Amino acid sequence: MTFGIYPGGLLGNERGIVHPVSPDEPDRINEALDELQGAAATLSVRAYRSFAATVTPYGPTPADPHAHLRRGRTLDLVLQFREPSGALDGWPEFVREAVRSGGPGLASVQICEEPNLDLPPVDGSVPNVLEALVQGVIAAKEEALALGRRVAVGFNAVPSFDPADTFWSDLGALAGPRFRQSLDYVGLDFFPDVFRPVAPGRLGDAVTAVLTSYRSTSLPKAGIPATVPIRICENGWPTGPGREERRQAAVLDTVIRTTAALAAELNIDGYSLFALRDADSGAEDLFPHFGLLRDDYTPKAAFAAYRDLVAELGAPASPPR
Repeated sequence: MTFGIYPGGLLGNERGIVHPVSPDEPDRINEALDELQGAAATLSVRAYRSFAATVTPYGPTPADPHAHLRRGRTLDLVLQFREPSGALDGWPEFVREAVRSGGPGLASVQICEEPNLDLPPVDGSVPNVLEALVQGVIAAKEEALALGRRVAVGFNAVPSFDPADTFWSDLGALAGPRFRQSLDYVGLDFFPDVFRPVAPGRLGDAVTAVLTSYRSTSLPKAGIPATVPIRICENGWPTGPGREERRQAAVLDTVIRTTAALAAELNIDGYSLFALRDADSGAEDLFPHFGLLRDDYTPKAAFAAYRDLVAELGAPASPPR
């Protein structure tokens, strides 16, 4: 699988945006990314940009993702639909411009952020998000093809076990052949044992159940075939009060190894971790503690664990000719 990570400190939760207690330091971020990448062929750098026409959108995070694209690292760009009115005016051109400005390092574009989750600040709480999703995927692929670039275009979602949830069937009814022909992957954001505890010793079973259900139950409702890869776009486990750093390392090891073991069967082609650094290692809330590094850039046990998993399971770099 291809591995990646979100390298910023800024993050959002249901109460708004959590700003890091100290600004990002690009040089220290690159040092950490170099160590995580090791001898792997690449490491994708996840970045976010927001569209909103009637309000001021949040700035991109990290502020300059291209500064981290060295040693063959690639850009995994998320384009969020955050126009509160749901108006689509300007959205397709925003997507096209983002593909153009992504440059040759742009490897993938995710359209919308968690469009099936009706919870601010994510896109599922915004009107017309399904229309934005369909239009955005088509626009991104058309622009990439016009530029002659190989850019994987997709979207992500969160697991849903509600039988009354109509997101996937609604998407299937709205999406036509152009959408399906433009779709290169479908992402999954999931955080097992974070918001709902998993019984001891059952984490691998829980991961298997979520991934299998996503492939066999959710995606077919939208007419998305098994030939379209799944990739894990966001996964992590926070430390903080009552949450041991050793446990974070153990959880990541189990989740990633279970995912890798299912990769061939379920057509999973990538995994991206959230996140490199804590926003605030002294906070009481769990959201600011997802980092492999503390907010002062000192490593937790999970940093070495993820580095070793990338070395073991990631594709090695080709030797020079």
